[in-house]
Amino acid sequence: MNLYSEHYVSKTCERFVNKIWCLDNSIGESLIENKLVLPNGCFNLAIVTGNSIEVHTSKNKYLMSEGFYFCSQMTNKVLVNIQPKTKVTIIQLHAWTLSFFPKYNLNNFTDSIIKIDPSELPFKTNLNSDISVLLNRINIYFEELNSITSSKNTIEKICEIIKIHHEEITVSEIGKSLNASQRMLQIKFKSSTGLTIKKYIQILKFRKSVDQMVHSGLEKLKLTDVALYNQYFDQSHFIKQFKDVTKTTPKMFNSDSYFLSKKR
Repeated sequence: MNLYSEHYVSKTCERFVNKIWCLDNSIGESLIENKLVLPNGCFNLAIVTGNSIEVHTSKNKYLMSEGFYFCSQMTNKVLVNIQPKTKVTIIQLHAWTLSFFPKYNLNNFTDSIIKIDPSELPFKTNLNSDISVLLNRINIYFEELNSITSSKNTIEKICEIIKIHHEEITVSEIGKSLNASQRMLQIKFKSSTGLTIKKYIQILKFRKSVDQMVHSGLEKLKLTDVALYNQYFDQSHFIKQFKDVTKTTPKMFNSDSYFLSKKR
């Protein structure tokens, strides 16, 4: 049994859902402790079954017993301890997905986790759904959402522009591209994601740098090359950004301590 696994939604569904990942200690007899997760610019919907998982964010410590949880955008590394006989299934939603549900105002909601009632979920599922059943229900719901919301809203357009420009664009330039005021874009983005546009760009750039380091191997890739490739001002600026999130330097970074995305 793999502690960490990834599962992928349909191509259409990928507009709203990045992937599903599982932390499975359901047949384990011992505590899995001091594992780390990095921010990635996504929201997470977590389904906990069995005993519990303990999560430490930069703001608080959460003991998540069996149930459904909504996890906001994270801006720093997160530490997790997984009890024996516990499984956590995590649905990773893109930054713009929640903006299609206007009733949610996430203006001051970052680095936080709240327990939710299953009735609050837009799609129906239960705690013990098999991954194939869960995937099917998510695909059906979000494919339908895609068909009735073919037009991209402002938040999705902002994120698309950032991706097209490889995280190298200013809020002013985004405003010109969308023919909208910077202030209006900032207010909308913060309300829908909890982040400023600048912070969102920083998170994406940081995560892309880490993935590049891990998949290339630090011994094969100089830090200067990583910094330049991802268009940081210089190596020292990259190291500072890295330490802000991980509390360690790139050279001291131990990827084995983290749950990191698989290379697709």
